[in-house]
Amino acid sequence: MSRRKRRPTHANHDRWLVSYADFITLLFAFFVVLYASSQVDKRKVGKLALAIQVAFQEMGVFQASTTEVPIDLSEPMPFSTAQAIENSQRTASLGRIASHPDGSPDTSRENGDLAQLQAELETTLAAEIKRKEIAMRREPDGLVISLREVGFFESGSAQMKSASMAAFDRIAGMLRQHDYRLRIEGHTDNAPIHTAQFPSNWELSTSRATEIVRLLIVRNGFGPDRLSAAGYADYHPVATNLTAEGRGMNRRVDIIILGQAPAQAPIAQAGTQAQTPAATPAATPHAKTTAQPSPAAALKPAAVRTAGGSLQQ
Repeated sequence: MSRRKRRPTHANHDRWLVSYADFITLLFAFFVVLYASSQVDKRKVGKLALAIQVAFQEMGVFQASTTEVPIDLSEPMPFSTAQAIENSQRTASLGRIASHPDGSPDTSRENGDLAQLQAELETTLAAEIKRKEIAMRREPDGLVISLREVGFFESGSAQMKSASMAAFDRIAGMLRQHDYRLRIEGHTDNAPIHTAQFPSNWELSTSRATEIVRLLIVRNGFGPDRLSAAGYADYHPVATNLTAEGRGMNRRVDIIILGQAPAQAPIAQAGTQAQTPAATPAATPHAKTTAQPSPAAALKPAAVRTAGGSLQQ
């Protein structure tokens, strides 16, 4: 029986066309997608973006936005515009929480109030300012009212002159109409002092500051929580100490109007006695001596502890 001869198989050399055709098809599809992406309908994309955003908010995935964007199906707002509006409102809300002190609305309002208060004080104290007993200036901390020694204190004394009480009462009366916090700073010139009551300029500057605080509380009815006292001796001059006029300008007590008073602290529990920190002279030249009066000290003069350890009334 004769065997059937197999025909020799021929290799197909055209199979590469199949892969090539697939590659060309994918490449064509790729360029079509690129072209379609460049010719996108912005209105439809905005409509789709807003629809996705609303859907996610209803599902609770994202926090609901407080931005009210008008949705017009015929002319919907582009998504980029809606996002810009939302970002601007979010930035504004964050700015209300933590904004720059110099740019906040409250700071601008306070600056305007301080400018008006300064103008009123300059009118009321025109005579004292002309005699160079009082000076006023603006600093980053606030409005500074300088009570110079020549008009309010005897040399080497912390007691205010009786003749200056009228001017002091006018200042206190105008400040009492506002809720500003006040920091009282005592300053001297560089001439050393050494007496039984004031061993150095630190005690003198601090005593003058606490004397003003005591008068504001006892005489003018200021709340102690609005006041603080500091003594700087001769280390914060405003003029040169080489001339008599400059030394006279440096011997002063500054009333610094800082701003609105903070919210009142909770009342202490019954049986808790408020402690009055004593103002002590600093050991280093540029240190600051501070004392915060307490309500319990409102009815008696402030006590200052000197370097020797004794209490000066």
